Amino acid sequence: GSIEALVPNFATAEIVQQQLLQYSRICFEGKELDSLISFAKAEAVIEAYQRVRLTGETRIDKKVTGVKEKWNPPPSNVSKINVDAAIDKQNQQTGPLCHDHERSALLNFKESLVINQTASSYSSTYPKVATWKPDEKNRDCCSWDGVKCNEDTGHVVELDLASSCLYGSINSTSSLFQLVHLQRLSLFDNNFNFSEIPSAILNFSRLTHLNLSQSYFSGQIPAELLELSNLEVLDLSYSNFDTFYLKLQKPGLANLAENLTNLKALDLINVHISSTVPHTLANLSSLRFLSLSGCRLQGEFPQEIFQLPNLQFLGVMKNPNLTGYLPQFQKSSPLEDLRLSSTRFSGKIPDSIENLESLSYLDISDCSFIGKIPSSLGNLTKLEYLSLSGGNGFSNELPTSIGNLASLKTLEISSFNFSGTLQASLGNLTQLDSLTISDSNFSGPMSSSLSWLANLNQLTSLKFPYCNLNNEILFAISNLTQLTALYLKNNQLTGPIPYSLMKLKKLSFLFLGFNHLSGRIPVEISNLTQLQHLQLSSNQLESSVPSSIFELRI
Repeated sequence: GSIEALVPNFATAEIVQQQLLQYSRICFEGKELDSLISFAKAEAVIEAYQRVRLTGETRIDKKVTGVKEKWNPPPSNVSKINVDAAIDKQNQQTGPLCHDHERSALLNFKESLVINQTASSYSSTYPKVATWKPDEKNRDCCSWDGVKCNEDTGHVVELDLASSCLYGSINSTSSLFQLVHLQRLSLFDNNFNFSEIPSAILNFSRLTHLNLSQSYFSGQIPAELLELSNLEVLDLSYSNFDTFYLKLQKPGLANLAENLTNLKALDLINVHISSTVPHTLANLSSLRFLSLSGCRLQGEFPQEIFQLPNLQFLGVMKNPNLTGYLPQFQKSSPLEDLRLSSTRFSGKIPDSIENLESLSYLDISDCSFIGKIPSSLGNLTKLEYLSLSGGNGFSNELPTSIGNLASLKTLEISSFNFSGTLQASLGNLTQLDSLTISDSNFSGPMSSSLSWLANLNQLTSLKFPYCNLNNEILFAISNLTQLTALYLKNNQLTGPIPYSLMKLKKLSFLFLGFNHLSGRIPVEISNLTQLQHLQLSSNQLESSVPSSIFELRI
């Protein structure tokens, strides 16, 4: 089916980094499973979201995104009699019981590990293996939680133990590797105590989907894993640990690209690769998702990879020694999500970027790009996230066509000059949820009123640090009642804190430090009942603090 263009509404990195746990719903062969993606960095959380969206295996929980799931009622002409008949027919089609040796293998695997609630991070996880019993009533392991068997042969073909509170070491003698008919295996979000991935994984020659992410494996990825030539989805990503980590070095990424030619999704976030990116990755014509962020990559990134015919997600963030240039993009490109932040990609942004008609997410922050931002960027009408902040050598003029990005929900930009005309165009971005403008200059007739901000009434996060703004900004935002985060550090704010800010009752984060504010802290600050973080340092405020401030949760 078609892939929904969903992007999470994360307010800012500073906010998201407060949330070490983000929730999502994992779908394994069409079966929805509550699960958790836990990353220490906001970028990894967002990237995980996109992996979930693009691999076709998973669907984000509406609790995270606010996206409402559609429900279609059954046709009115479906009668209860028809439903009962269908149930009776299904009951008559019972498949064979599971094989004794596979049931024993599952039970022995269970006994080799400890059930520990802290081994999985998701608050509503449960130990699936706790329901595995050797008694007669539960003899058919095909009915056990997390187990799926082939309806004709009775062999276990899928094992999903994601977020199952499993703790302990695993090695090649584990009975798990006796399940030689497995096609899908997920051990996501457990704690295997920094075990190495056992070489006996070669026993799973039929495997098409393998997810070992966030499960505390470490050491060199075995060569045997790279011999699983039927793999279509491989996820070995994990949060970054300083001491224990997975490595893909000998064999390396080039060996993987040569052997796993059927891959559709490859996620190696924070796996230490420490090599160049092989050109042979461009031969993986089925690849839809490629995530190599935080892999210590070096050298020049092959441009041919951008041209993969099915590639929808490309993430190589946080590889500071990785260089590269953007290619001339073709109209046929299916790319939806491009993340290059914190690399040394350089050169100019090509006008042909407008050919990425499906692009919904673009992060080229903290790179080494130069020149003008092309006006053709404004033709990316599906773009929902755009970050041009930090580190780049762009000319300080931003095209007014950016105001055409009607779908934009998050905009992060820095080191630009904002004329009155440009500011007016930003007022057209009425879908914005998060706006960050830093280290920039505002000029022109609109700078005295910033009235364009009043149009952005869906904003929940507004960050304007280091922009030399005066008190007009405080009045321009007084009706943005959806704001939960306001950062106005290092500006030219003077006088008392205005009472108009006390109307923003959803504020959780208020940062007004390093300005020239004076007078008393308003007693009405207690109206901000959701406030968790307050920074007023380096102003000229009176030292006395109203007692009402102690009623807050800060």
